[in-house]
Amino acid sequence: MADLARLSGRRFLVLGRAGMDLYADPPGTRTEDAAAFVACLGGSAANIAAALVRQGASADLLGCVSDDAVGRFCLKQLDRFGIGRQHVRTAGGGARSSLAVVETRIEDHQSVIYRNGAADLALRTEDLGSVDFGACSALVVTGTALAAEPSRAAALRALELAREAGAVRVLDIDYRPYGWPSLAEAAEVCGRAAALCDIVVGNDAEFALLAGATGDGLDAARALAAGPAAICVYKMGERGAVTLAGGREIRTGVYPARALKPTGAGDAFLGGFLAALADGAAIADAVLRGSGAAAIVVGRVGCAPAMPGRDELDAFLGSHPAPPETR
Repeated sequence: MADLARLSGRRFLVLGRAGMDLYADPPGTRTEDAAAFVACLGGSAANIAAALVRQGASADLLGCVSDDAVGRFCLKQLDRFGIGRQHVRTAGGGARSSLAVVETRIEDHQSVIYRNGAADLALRTEDLGSVDFGACSALVVTGTALAAEPSRAAALRALELAREAGAVRVLDIDYRPYGWPSLAEAAEVCGRAAALCDIVVGNDAEFALLAGATGDGLDAARALAAGPAAICVYKMGERGAVTLAGGREIRTGVYPARALKPTGAGDAFLGGFLAALADGAAIADAVLRGSGAAAIVVGRVGCAPAMPGRDELDAFLGSHPAPPETR
């Protein structure tokens, strides 16, 4: 288990995908009725990196983008957000960066994600050769990167190398059934990744995945926190979260939000949570900062561009009492 004090270095490496999100415009418009779209940086790893940077941390992306206009859009957006891309490779051979067509609406929300020949899944173990894991405070891996080869092997090897270098390892389980050949394969691979990590974050279905088809998600989180992981955050949506660490179970509620869309909350939460831990916040306070960031993001268009800055999040938390379930 890594020393979590290493997070104070505030240098994060996030492994996974960057893509283009197209939001039907104006907000509230259904995709099939849209005459215009707004383009934003998207992809779970890029969103988490943007959240970290907005909170004053340093974040680099480790991944691949396509050798086309969409891939170049992603690279320019990474530069715009201040996300390091020295470990982002351009993948040829017909690989395509992911494209999400999304609606800024809650009722009957539609998100259509194009992942054919996904460029981010072209990440290879050879791409890790230039990475100095010893210089990283933490490696963050999103579960999407584990769904297929060669990215799967690269992500697992990256976790091993980060462990050898003493860096904190973080897994956002981020299970998306459409990306996996089978539930059993997802359970086995995500379980291997979780066993290599110090911090594991997921919802009930995602932790239940680690326990097998008939397993209980909270019990799986408890088992991880009693073994290889120092912290497990078991998210329960509108019912808040249970954070397991050091033999304690910390229950926190959520901040009320006037949501425009359901997307981006998980990425905002993780970025806010990790940045707060890096600043030395207590675990319960870090969870609340993540929850506050999530409440802000769902009320805005986009994911990466919706991530709040540190001062903005401070102001939000200062004007909103802690949720009553926090204890």
